[in-house]
Amino acid sequence: MKYRSTKYIALGLLTLSLMQSCTYLDKKPDNLLTSDMLWETRANAEGYLNQIYSYVKMPVDDYTVLGASDENSCNIPSVNVRKMVAGNWNPQSAYWQEYWNDAYSAIRQSFVFEENIDKVPESAMGSDLKIQYKAEARFLRGWFYWKLLRQYGPAVLLDKPLGLNEDYNNYPRNSFQECVDYINKMMDMAAADLPVVWSSSANYGRPSKGSCLAVKSQVALWAASPLWNGNPRFADFKNKDGKALAPLQNDPSKWKIAADAAKAVIDLNTYKLFTNLEEGDTNFDPYLSFRDLFLTSFNSEIIFSTHRADTWQWGHEKRSAPEPGGINMMNATQNVVDAHLMRNGKTIDDPTSGYKEDGFVQQDDPANYGKSRDGVNRGYITGNSSMYVDREPRFYVNILYNGKPILPAPTTDDRNYFSSDVNKDGRGRAEFYYSGKAGAGQNSNSADKTGYIGQKNVSPASNIRQDRAVYRPFIHLRLAEIYLNYAEAMNEVNPGHPDILTYLNLVRQRGGLPKLESVYPQVAGNKDEQRKWILRERQIELAFEGDRYFTLIRRLMMGNPTVQTIYRLNVSANDNGQGFAFQDFYKRQTLQTRYWNDKMYLFPILQDDIDKNNALVQNPGW
Repeated sequence: MKYRSTKYIALGLLTLSLMQSCTYLDKKPDNLLTSDMLWETRANAEGYLNQIYSYVKMPVDDYTVLGASDENSCNIPSVNVRKMVAGNWNPQSAYWQEYWNDAYSAIRQSFVFEENIDKVPESAMGSDLKIQYKAEARFLRGWFYWKLLRQYGPAVLLDKPLGLNEDYNNYPRNSFQECVDYINKMMDMAAADLPVVWSSSANYGRPSKGSCLAVKSQVALWAASPLWNGNPRFADFKNKDGKALAPLQNDPSKWKIAADAAKAVIDLNTYKLFTNLEEGDTNFDPYLSFRDLFLTSFNSEIIFSTHRADTWQWGHEKRSAPEPGGINMMNATQNVVDAHLMRNGKTIDDPTSGYKEDGFVQQDDPANYGKSRDGVNRGYITGNSSMYVDREPRFYVNILYNGKPILPAPTTDDRNYFSSDVNKDGRGRAEFYYSGKAGAGQNSNSADKTGYIGQKNVSPASNIRQDRAVYRPFIHLRLAEIYLNYAEAMNEVNPGHPDILTYLNLVRQRGGLPKLESVYPQVAGNKDEQRKWILRERQIELAFEGDRYFTLIRRLMMGNPTVQTIYRLNVSANDNGQGFAFQDFYKRQTLQTRYWNDKMYLFPILQDDIDKNNALVQNPGW
């Protein structure tokens, strides 16, 4: 286990706008990369493949999780995501330009690898392994094109590395459908030579057949959604020769394609929703089931993940912890807090749900979520605001709120470190009120706090006070998303199909909720109502995983006032020593009304790249 200084993590977290110097139009010679010496040994060849894997992003501090959607806000005004939501960016801003640059670097290297791997002597690497590695390279190529398509729209599809003497003006953008077809082709080719499941843990982190099918599910859902399915905003989105880059007509059959793509993953019968029973517990605990699926390596729900030790884990936990041990960057909004349901499956605005906001609870949560594992009651505790009583188990996984015990603080001394002297009782309750240790009155960069921190993917075995984080994989694809993809697509095809509620309810029930139709019978079979509930389930189940941003994008919902208006608690009101009992802290306030322009549905291509390639057209509005 390594230790890092606060200075190190601050540097890493605040370089969100750094731009790399190379793009697919500006490359160095390949002579060293493709030399015979490189391909003489298995170790060198595998090292080259691993280099391609290194470009797979773990988006733990990018725009999708730091505040570009309504689930989060970053309290540091200088970060690029804050500039984005204020409308302060243009094609020269280069926000997250490394995603474009690195994707094309990886795509280029995938070609180099595929063209040269057969040069490795048979005595060093057998033909079966070469076939497998080529399949991995094709998966990665498709993966990076998928990431480009999602962020920038239609990409420039290459079939080889570009040489130094290439005329870049011969490389216009391909159409959206051509990109979709190419990604699917790469996934199909890769799936043909990859196993359904890896038999050895040494191969975890490599794609499987399921990984390929899961990417196809994501791509199909993207293609079926309103952003790219006959969107009139893209009617004039064309290359300079007049070639249309976006589908001009809505095609309802694309929802059937998306449903079938998700069902293909399900029908592998390889994956299942993780529960704490896999860890040897005898009693189902929905809190532990949801929390530990992100903390347990090689579990049954993971479809594709990155296994990289002691890199992202520490930074994620540092920014997801309150002062004084953490830096409190992952400020969850009141919007996402309010989206979470009551334990009875009802919304908080349902007058029959039992939700209330005034007063404080006088007893600990009798459900004792997580106590069997940690010895700590991870539900609500005595003195918490009534706002947080009887909320669904996933709420307590996702959200750190005022008065909730700190998670990455394993000992009594560690927990007391986060408490003011008057509160040192061994529980380490987060002090977000004004005069508290994590309050706006005690810390810099605090004016824009929300009163919450997103806490998903934080481990109780870590110790943020000691700057120590435990290993776990970063999950890119998991089964719950596929279930929700299937339910969403099938609802658009046939809202009366029983599979919709079957798979939606599987996710809800793992989260400790009753079946939707038992709570709101009128929803069953109603396309509009089911769609609302499916999207809400995505908002809860996939919170802080980047999905919310992309769901709002593909569904053309970013301009909705309810999405633009971000709420927080009354964090700047002086509690005058009342601490946790300060009722005025729990009043909603508007944190910000975010700027939106429809051109922001796509990132702009860097103007420097536009200038280098006369055939490259800019995204609409930029």
